[in-house]
Amino acid sequence: MDLTVVILVEMLYAVASLILISAGLAVVFGMMKVINLAHGEFMMMGGYATITAVNLGVNIFIAMLVIAPIVVGLIGLVVERLVIRHLYGRLVDTMLATWGLSLFFIGLATMIFGNTTTGISTPIPGFAIGNYQVNGYNFFIIVVAILLLIGTLTILKATRAGLIARGTMQRSDMAAALGYSPDRIYMATFFCGSALSGLAGAVLAPLVGLVPTSGGAYIAKAFITVIAGGPSLIAGLFSSAGLFGVVNQVFTFAVSPVIGEVALLVAAVILLRLLPQGITGKFFKGKL
Repeated sequence: MDLTVVILVEMLYAVASLILISAGLAVVFGMMKVINLAHGEFMMMGGYATITAVNLGVNIFIAMLVIAPIVVGLIGLVVERLVIRHLYGRLVDTMLATWGLSLFFIGLATMIFGNTTTGISTPIPGFAIGNYQVNGYNFFIIVVAILLLIGTLTILKATRAGLIARGTMQRSDMAAALGYSPDRIYMATFFCGSALSGLAGAVLAPLVGLVPTSGGAYIAKAFITVIAGGPSLIAGLFSSAGLFGVVNQVFTFAVSPVIGEVALLVAAVILLRLLPQGITGKFFKGKL
């Protein structure tokens, strides 16, 4: 029984981690059709913003949940104004530009923070479930992921700003005809996607040693999760993260963590072979 509870918690943690890692990319790529290869670096900057704020005496939860998203969101705002706004509808050019931005951010972080591993300790201690030790911080990540999904769904479905953003992504000409500025809406949407990436990097920072190249560990999983989810933003993100998180943890417990990562990638290849349009291209059609 104790082992069953531990496995369930680890599965939920794996699913929550994938949701956090992929949420920012889901907004930028899923809504705006911008292939942001610097997504991992936005997460990396969120981690460094958290560590810097904590070292300056800021409460760790404020640093993770407030400061890091705002800092990375503002960086994303500058990036959108200077680079991305000129490349909408040009996928290859956007890929090359954001790849160059990722190299720039890695170099900048190396100059500022050095190439040594840094980090902060988890603010929530672990506890025992029977004979097994569980990281209490995993529950915090699960709660943040749930609130993130609920908050994003509420904003996109039940608020005027969310409805305008969704409408603009589908028909920018119609939004302009109704008096809204597509340019400003794209800017605000990219800011939100960048802020979500910063939040993910900040929340995951206490669990990993951070180096300027840390973003590379996240980008593949994020793209796999978003693409496998299909056209629906929330339903696709939840369904693909749920599937891949469960597969990863089943093989991790059954064999090893390395095999768990391999199983996740194999599951993604099989899924995209069977469902080229993603999960919500076949199921949950019409869902947000």
